[in-house]
Amino acid sequence: MKLGWQPRKWLEKKSKRGNRGYPMGTIAFYGPDNSRASKAAVSIMPALHADPLDLRRWFAETGDLRMDETVIAEIAAFLRENEVKSVVMVDAIIGCPHEEGIDYPSGEACPDCSYWKGRNRWTGKLESS
Repeated sequence: MKLGWQPRKWLEKKSKRGNRGYPMGTIAFYGPDNSRASKAAVSIMPALHADPLDLRRWFAETGDLRMDETVIAEIAAFLRENEVKSVVMVDAIIGCPHEEGIDYPSGEACPDCSYWKGRNRWTGKLESS
């Protein structure tokens, strides 16, 4: 029995293969804390050191976008439409979903996401001041 296209499996497989060249798709998840992704940002990088060709964002008021099969399918379809050869994806949440300089003043901490104040976005650990 043939199952058909499985977007989550395609993304996982594509990201595990490593750098296979450009165009490259990048996927990043953001959230108010380290347990729920409320924003996904996906870009298409045409070449090394180039600006993204396209950037799309998905948002959720509730739930975790990493577990939302509809969003995962939309992300995979977007990457396939752009014929990416590589996918770079971090499964962890790497910061606040709000944008510095847009949602709150540059140089300040997000007033809505206290979890990230003083925290390293890559390790999740609090940094000493």
